[in-house]
Amino acid sequence: MVSLPRSPATNLLRFLFLGLSTLASPSQAQLELHVPAGLTKLKAVEGAEVVLPVWYTLQGQVSSGQTWELLAVMWFLEQEGKDLNQVLAYISKTMTSKPGVSLVYSMPSHNVSLRLQGLQEKDSGSYRCSVNVQDHRGINGSHSSKTLELSVLVPPAPPSCRLLGVARVGTNVTLSCQSPRSKPAAQYQWERAPPSAQVFFAPVLDAIRGSLSLTNLSSSMSGVYICKAHNEVGSAQCNVTLEVSTGPGPAVVAGAVVGTLVGLGLLAGLVLLYHRRSKALEEPANDIKEDAIAPPTLPWPKGSDTISKNGTLSSVTSARALRQPQGPPRPGALTPTPSLSSQVRPSPRLLRTDGAHPQPTSPSPGGVSSSTLSRMGAVPVMVPAQSQAGSLV
Repeated sequence: MVSLPRSPATNLLRFLFLGLSTLASPSQAQLELHVPAGLTKLKAVEGAEVVLPVWYTLQGQVSSGQTWELLAVMWFLEQEGKDLNQVLAYISKTMTSKPGVSLVYSMPSHNVSLRLQGLQEKDSGSYRCSVNVQDHRGINGSHSSKTLELSVLVPPAPPSCRLLGVARVGTNVTLSCQSPRSKPAAQYQWERAPPSAQVFFAPVLDAIRGSLSLTNLSSSMSGVYICKAHNEVGSAQCNVTLEVSTGPGPAVVAGAVVGTLVGLGLLAGLVLLYHRRSKALEEPANDIKEDAIAPPTLPWPKGSDTISKNGTLSSVTSARALRQPQGPPRPGALTPTPSLSSQVRPSPRLLRTDGAHPQPTSPSPGGVSSSTLSRMGAVPVMVPAQSQAGSLV
């Protein structure tokens, strides 16, 4: 119903109605309103219609030939915290009412029942019926009122089902179900759909909050779960599909991928650092110093029979190893050779064809015996024999 603002005329009629009820002189006939037993508190469903049954009678002695006229019928809605709201008025054969509000019987009638159509939750409250009658002379009158309670109930609106948590083997999840509108508050029931039908009860089920707790999930618990929200005037339901996975969750997979990428990045950084360090260590060893002094040539005896003027050594070491020691050697001391490879072990001479006796071999350069050179790792070199005349034999 839609509440309309009261006009000044309506307020005036209310004042006159109450004044007549108060100032009317008592008479032998008394007006009395009646309500069926047990119907003082009514319940109706939102969207439907309801009848608030009320009728009146005249009690006491009524003289023959005396007629009574129905002066006024008024219905008011009283709600907590709100002003009194007039929903219907019949005064002096004139009817005014709110939309969806009417009297069941045409006036004048002793039955003043009220019909409400297209009920809404806001139509709940206390409805008071007031009736005023008077005799045909307008001298005697009587007034009476009656109150009825009306509660408009609302069936549960379609609830919403949600899955809270990650459905994996061994984990816990909660199935939630809530209806956005219900009067009285809805109760909830969870069950599992066939072929594995199952009905749940407390403590895993919270019928007030609509939650179902499933612990230690297994693959066999997968299926469709149905939630029913119901109250005394209706019900509604929703469902959610539970799929229990056996593999790791997306967060675990993402963590593993990120960890792998970080590990590969660290490994690549270490390899790059190792290569740079190795390169840095090799560069000083490969550098050629422009100011390095060339090694001096070893003095060989001109008259030596061991190595000819055109002979060459088998190997030459670095310039630093071939440098001559500073100052003359002391008498009787062995002079260390700069390089073992530069020393030549004496080789046997080739046999002469003219039958001459072979000349004794000259000692090794530097005064070092062949046995000492052998222990020091010198390599022997074969040198062609040379005659005294300087020709090769």
